[in-house]
This record gives sequence, C-alpha cells and structure tokens, in this order.
Amino acid sequence: MQLNTIGRTTPQPDALQADSLALHEALADLVRAYQFRDRDRICCHDISVTQCYALEALKRDGPMRLNDLAERLFLDKSTSSRVLGALVRKGYAERPVDLSDGRAISVRITARGQKLYNRIHGDLVQQQAQMIADLTPDARRAAIEVISRLARAAESKFGIGRAVSAESTCCGESSCCGPRT
Repeated sequence: MQLNTIGRTTPQPDALQADSLALHEALADLVRAYQFRDRDRICCHDISVTQCYALEALKRDGPMRLNDLAERLFLDKSTSSRVLGALVRKGYAERPVDLSDGRAISVRITARGQKLYNRIHGDLVQQQAQMIADLTPDARRAAIEVISRLARAAESKFGIGRAVSAESTCCGESSCCGPRT
C-alpha cells in the first residue's frame, strides 16, 4: 500500500487490477440477475421493463416532454415515443396538450399508471427486503453507500444522464466508433 495525496492508502497496481476484475465480475453478475428479475417480475403486470422505467421517471420527476423522457431512459426519441404510445393505449400515461409549445409532446403518468407503478415498486422493494434481511444494519447501510457511490462514479465516467463531450467516444479509443453525441 502507498499513501496518496490526502493521506489514504491506495492499493498497489496489481491489487487494484485484481480488485477491478473482481468488481467487474460481481457487477456483471448483479446486473444480469436484476435484468432477469425485472423482466420476470415486471412483465407479469402487462408492461415491459422499459415501460416500467418510463412510469418510474414520470412518477419521480413529474410531467415532462418526450425528449426529456427519452433522455432519462437513454433511448432515442422514436423508441421513447413507441414506449409512451403503449403506456397511453393501456391508460397508464397521457399526452396532455403542451400549452407553451404546441409542437412539443408532453407526457404524464395517470392515476392508473401510478397505481400500477406503486404495486410493482412495492413488490420489488419487498424482494430487496428479503435479500438483505440476514445482513446487519451496518452491512446494509455500507452496501447502499458503496452501490450509490459506484452508480455516481459510473454516471460521471460514462456521461450517463448528462451532456457528453464531443471528444468522448464509446470506449475511449478514437479509432473505434468516433465521437459520441
């Protein structure tokens, strides 16, 4: 171990590499498990996982324009429009007239959509409670802190949810796919 500029120990390069590999594998396993869990638990409620993410964004952030919803879902506008169309047809969302810009498409969750989202959310939170029930309160809080910090670091590193600089590429290699926009 070496001391860094703020007096904390930093792992040696070999240890950092090994920890990075272990973190990558653990996160890949976790993400994979959650993708299947979400698909299996959400789709039985007559909506797709993506539609559930859209309801979550509308419930959390309130009414918004379609472009803002697309940004929150990390989808293009046409895909977001199809997701929204399905939610509107099922009565879970609506497209009110945008009084400030008649060309813009506004969207908001309906009472029926809120009820469905609350049911799905409650089910998923209950599953989390079962998963962490055998952990001590300190271990639960530590896990939440670590996962939250990793999420913020990933958002910052990968430009998720923020404007991405023109120089940024998908993988850091300028010869790969060109700038992200």
